[in-house]
Amino acid sequence: METDCTNDEARGNAGRTTTPPGALPAGTRLLHIGPHKTGTTAVQGALFAAKERMPAYGVEFPATSRHPMQAVLAACARPGMIGDTTPTERHWTRLVEQVCATGRSTSVVSSEFFADAPDDATVARIVEQLGGDRVHVLVTLRPLVRIMPSQWQQYVQNGLRMGYEEWLEHMLRKAPYEKPNPSFWRRHRHDRLVERWARVVGADRVTVVVVDDRDRDGLMRAFETLLGLPTRLLEPVPDTANRSLTLGETEMLRHLNREFRGNGLPDELYSKLVRNGAVMHMKNACSPTPRDVKISTPAWAVEAAAAIGAEMSGRIGAMGVWVIGDPDLLAAVPEPVRGAAGEPRIAPEVAAQALYGALAAVAEGAAGGASRPVRRTSSKELVKVLGHRCLKRLRRR
Repeated sequence: METDCTNDEARGNAGRTTTPPGALPAGTRLLHIGPHKTGTTAVQGALFAAKERMPAYGVEFPATSRHPMQAVLAACARPGMIGDTTPTERHWTRLVEQVCATGRSTSVVSSEFFADAPDDATVARIVEQLGGDRVHVLVTLRPLVRIMPSQWQQYVQNGLRMGYEEWLEHMLRKAPYEKPNPSFWRRHRHDRLVERWARVVGADRVTVVVVDDRDRDGLMRAFETLLGLPTRLLEPVPDTANRSLTLGETEMLRHLNREFRGNGLPDELYSKLVRNGAVMHMKNACSPTPRDVKISTPAWAVEAAAAIGAEMSGRIGAMGVWVIGDPDLLAAVPEPVRGAAGEPRIAPEVAAQALYGALAAVAEGAAGGASRPVRRTSSKELVKVLGHRCLKRLRRR
């Protein structure tokens, strides 16, 4: 079993795991950097929902949307999702201005894309512009073995065409472990992520929260404690659009990605029709059932991920950063995935909702985005608009 992609010699347990005593100092700018698949969407939804109530307790959520993704992508010099508008420095400048406008209040900014900062210079620039010594970095972590299937299906939602087991082979066994997704280990070699930010702000201004999936409220309570908010002010907001795809849904999309790329269709069309049309509508309209086959990680990859988790836990414990939760969870081996067995299949109604989502996206674009609700547009009209617009785009190319 090869795990060279992660092998840094652990520093041992010379460091001490400690827990922050209550709230951070008033005026702190709490910077939640993710990484991906560690409860970030739930946190962002809860913070945004409480945006109007938090100022009564001296806390501001300065972003004007739940997740200031465009701003953070620009700060980290990252492109947007496939086919989306390229983020600009103006997006980032606007967020910095919003944070500065909070004055001496405590403020909180959350984006998992901060974890994609490519180097120490980028991290230092982000920290300096958001408040320098006032910035306290918060990292939320989950076991790698739980992150991998979720991150794979998310990559598929952005155009990946590689199957899960082949993807695991590349991430865990094929040096330099950067293909097809070089962002994976930058985000999820968690000890290096924590170390990168601690080098800039200092270990005493970094808090790591180890998420325990058995404690559904633990993550929200940790944020409330750090921000000095009353218990239960932050509550999860239902978000079906953030659910993971089933194996059948992911395989359907993966094969569609192959056809899409194989026929050279433009990225903008993928963004509109597939990711923000078919997939988004399918996730909103359909919930997984016990009949759906779940994404299952093979035993060899589970063992490799657990070994990497143990290394990361040891190194993080030696850094002197604050730790909330049990670092040993990062090396825990979960119970095998329970669910339907057999070939992954997608139910006819799910396929229909995906197709309708694509048609609806086309109709919305044809109508200028607003003139008539999609639910009042006939299927015949949707098909006509889809055909016309696809042919028009292909001729233009």
